[in-house]
Amino acid sequence: MNYLDMDILSLHEALVEKKTTPLELCKEAIRRAKENDCNAFEKILEEEALKEAEQLVEPEKDNVLWGIPYLAKDNFSTKGIETTASSNVLKGYVPLFDAEVIARLKERKCVLIAKTSLDELAMGGTGTTSHIGMTYNPYDPSHERMVGGSSSGSAAALASGIGSFALGSDTGDSVRKPASFAGLVGMKPSWGRISRFGLFPFAPSLDHVGYFTRDVASSAVLLSFLAGRDDKDMTSSYRPVEDYASYLDKGISGVRVCYFSEIVSSLKDETMKEKFLSSLEELKKRGAIVEEVSFGLDLLKAVYPAYMVISCAEATSNDANLDGIKFGPYYDGKNYEEAMSKARTAGFSELIKRRFVIGSYCLMAENQEELFLRAQRLRHMIVDRLSEIYQNHDIVYLPAAPSIAPRFVDASDKLSAEYLIDDNHLALGNFAGLPSITVPLAFESGMPLGVNAMARAYEEGPLFAFAKALEEISGLSGLSVMNKKEGKL
Repeated sequence: MNYLDMDILSLHEALVEKKTTPLELCKEAIRRAKENDCNAFEKILEEEALKEAEQLVEPEKDNVLWGIPYLAKDNFSTKGIETTASSNVLKGYVPLFDAEVIARLKERKCVLIAKTSLDELAMGGTGTTSHIGMTYNPYDPSHERMVGGSSSGSAAALASGIGSFALGSDTGDSVRKPASFAGLVGMKPSWGRISRFGLFPFAPSLDHVGYFTRDVASSAVLLSFLAGRDDKDMTSSYRPVEDYASYLDKGISGVRVCYFSEIVSSLKDETMKEKFLSSLEELKKRGAIVEEVSFGLDLLKAVYPAYMVISCAEATSNDANLDGIKFGPYYDGKNYEEAMSKARTAGFSELIKRRFVIGSYCLMAENQEELFLRAQRLRHMIVDRLSEIYQNHDIVYLPAAPSIAPRFVDASDKLSAEYLIDDNHLALGNFAGLPSITVPLAFESGMPLGVNAMARAYEEGPLFAFAKALEEISGLSGLSVMNKKEGKL
């Protein structure tokens, strides 16, 4: 195994023993990035990364992240490095500050290898709306299947074996569903657990900083460094940061697990259903108490429309500053209104314009009661139902997606009349701000299938223990297409 393919703890040990160096890791990551054909990068930071890695000579034994190469979604502000959120409206924007998570990783002497592509302004779930084009799933060499979004580039790059982890953002499922499609561990902690300072906002009441790893232990280790209060983000939590890795060996005996009957019964992919039901039996063997629960079909059908109304309304407000004056390319006009109109017409894709129209319509005074406020009431009802469920259960466990990654021709980010409850339920974690993690479960036709677990707010530790049990059940840890090329999958 190449050192770059190791989990974070094993790689740290190799660095401390000087079996490899940050510079060697950096060169290998850059080589892989340049050879990658998934269209996953806004910018490969070759010069910056090599310069930083060259300065890391003497290993820091007590710093687990020392010299570790990583990737960051291009909606995290990076000082002195162009940050566009994959939108033409921000082309050429170079921030004067780092996002808090970037700053924390710099302090730990991690090496940023590249800024990754995303669905424009983090809106969308297909990885098709970046201003550099579609991002492809590395498990499908034909490039017919998506990797999901909006954190598409981070998922595709990490699944390609580039770097040890990748930062993403999750507003509805934008880390956890790509993790399912790419055979990765995708973690969205509790709302407020990680500072969002420097993350370009999509819908702040739903936005979470998340990240991808290739194994559960690395995910637990990483959260201990990323979590914690940040006075620059008034919504970040004061709760103490735990040693999340200490939960990994605690097992799941006595843990009360439930799954929603409506979602599992709606699955059309027989392989997904069979593998999921088999995993329930394995959980029982490990001492978990598993129960089928009815969430309520009407409430599950309300998740997607409520999400669209709330997120589009918040996005319309948040992105009003993208007017062609403060950031990005300037389009001349006779007055401010004309210059702004030209900038936003040329700078936004069809998807963004469509969502801004929806958001503006929902926020109109005559529509607020029927649309925006009604969606907020629905959100409240959904969260109340989750609270009821967590009175008697510790973990909600479900398929992360209804099947393997869809083909581009079969998927769309446009609104649908169908109630795809098995495809949109991950937004429950965003509605309630709960910690939620996706892990690989199986493969179908050479493509990964993932499952998701969700715990009570700020109970990331027990959630990692459950995820570790799932990882042991599946035997799928440290996945990447590099394993596939070497015949290990």
